[in-house]
Amino acid sequence: MDVLPGRPVENTDSILIQLAEARADRIDLIAFPEMCVPGYLIADEWEHDAFLRECERCNREIRAASADMIVVFGSVGVDRSRKNEDGRVRKYNALFVACNGEFAPPSGGPYEFVIKTLLPNYREFDDSRHFFDMRKLAIERGASLEDLVTPVKVGRLSLGCVLCEDGWDMDYNVSPLDLLARHNPDILINISSSPYTASKNHKRNRVFSQQAAKHGKALAYVNNVGIQNNGKTVFCFDGASCVYDAHGNAVECPDHFEESALTVDIPLGDAPVFGRPVELKHDGIPEIYRAIHHGTSRFAALCGVNRIAVGLSGGIDSAVVAAIYSKILDPKDLLLVNMPSRYNSQTTIDLAQTLARNLGCCYVDIPIDQSVDLTRQQVDGLDIATADGSHRERLVLSAFMMENVQARDRSSRILSAVSASFGGVFTCNANKSEATVGYGTLYGDLAGYLANIADLWKTEVYELARYLNSDVFGKETIPPAILDLPPSAELSPDQNVDEGKGDPLVYKYHDSLFRSWVESWNRTTPEDILEWYAANTLSEHLDYPGDINETFKGAEEFIADLERWWSLYKGMGVAKRIQVPPVLAVKRRAFGFDHRESQMGARYTRRYRELKEQLLKPRRD
Repeated sequence: MDVLPGRPVENTDSILIQLAEARADRIDLIAFPEMCVPGYLIADEWEHDAFLRECERCNREIRAASADMIVVFGSVGVDRSRKNEDGRVRKYNALFVACNGEFAPPSGGPYEFVIKTLLPNYREFDDSRHFFDMRKLAIERGASLEDLVTPVKVGRLSLGCVLCEDGWDMDYNVSPLDLLARHNPDILINISSSPYTASKNHKRNRVFSQQAAKHGKALAYVNNVGIQNNGKTVFCFDGASCVYDAHGNAVECPDHFEESALTVDIPLGDAPVFGRPVELKHDGIPEIYRAIHHGTSRFAALCGVNRIAVGLSGGIDSAVVAAIYSKILDPKDLLLVNMPSRYNSQTTIDLAQTLARNLGCCYVDIPIDQSVDLTRQQVDGLDIATADGSHRERLVLSAFMMENVQARDRSSRILSAVSASFGGVFTCNANKSEATVGYGTLYGDLAGYLANIADLWKTEVYELARYLNSDVFGKETIPPAILDLPPSAELSPDQNVDEGKGDPLVYKYHDSLFRSWVESWNRTTPEDILEWYAANTLSEHLDYPGDINETFKGAEEFIADLERWWSLYKGMGVAKRIQVPPVLAVKRRAFGFDHRESQMGARYTRRYRELKEQLLKPRRD
């Protein structure tokens, strides 16, 4: 089901339509995803009592429509006689089972709904901020979980129902599925609202296949599609709903990222086989592209955006962003804007024009030299003073500052005005490599309404460009020369692409290094990096295909590079990331409220300093 966050009435209308169609098809049991009535990632909307009352009313409407059918769905369960630990009304992430106009409660539970036992509190999840869980309820009631986690008995069926995280119990001290299996239910049902990350379905298939086989019960996994966000990070939901037989085999599942109904005849009895062995495979660029396309198009619709301007530099990032939007928008609704300065080569100007012609969308050149010179004239050499004249100084715009002036002129001035007059918004084209170390200008190239490739490392942006050409467009729509150019901001003579000059990052190496800082579950620090460098195992730990000793001339150069980027990652990079647009998440940890950060500045452990001294000592001697 495509769940609209914060829209219980619209979601309920969709559910009621599905119920009518299922009844016409003589379906016995129909299951919808977790929080399919209110939506899941809706921040503090849970604090509005009017919203809760609307959800409760929608729950009753679904119950009333459950004649001659068992309906399993997720919503908020409310107990107005009790409070949460924040002093607000008691709320549960709940699973409801309705049949013949009545709710069927779990046999041992205190409510007419199943309560989520395990509330995730990592990555984007913040469940315990709003919901009371079954473990707390057991303590409050002086009961055991074994007594409270029980199946729902409805008619001739016994349903072992859990919610999302209850099935991901590997790191918890209790397994809701194990508790349910003691009661020998006829089938296990896991309703979920599980965001997409690359290769997530590989893990889903492995986990749920094993659980079905372990308990010898068919298991139905139901997930939603669409997008939801927590303000700073936008998450796609791929669906990937599936049914596994009692041997861990899976039926053929619906296509990902598309709302669809999966109808399965599930035999009851002595563990019959009705699926096929699960095929475990990791996602590559094709699935990541689908997620980005899905999330980008849905976020634009959510924001009411139907026209987009893209600042087109002639480089790889803006080319990929433009190509993605060209598959979403009508050509007349996509405007590509090239904003050359005296430092832009004719090569990149020509490539931007070629890409615009290939995509068939609107295009315009707007040079920036005149306005940049005006800023220099207005500020450089400007005398300032206190009112009493006790302090005077002269402002100076350095060459580095003028690089940022150019970037801000492009975004804050031109793209802002052009997109407004075009009747739309403009994009942020930053990638994850740049975002990690703040290699971008605030209010300049880090501005925009959505950063839809900011969860891709630079090397992955190149992979996506090749995939777009080969599989999406079927021809070289993104000019091959863009893929061959050295990545460059073209903001000074030191970044002249025609002379082979460009960014200060060695992307193949630095992507591997930065990935270990951001995406590694037990995230690495400079101390770990130096330990591995000293042991000559760094390439192996970073999964870096190159030779560290060829990338750097020695320990001194290696350490200087490490400290340069770590200090930016933990320093100015944090300040910039806090202010950038929402990031579309497709990886295991995206910037925003997935990768949560505090502005504390860079620090180096005592052990790091000891290792550094040891590594540099021979050179000093």
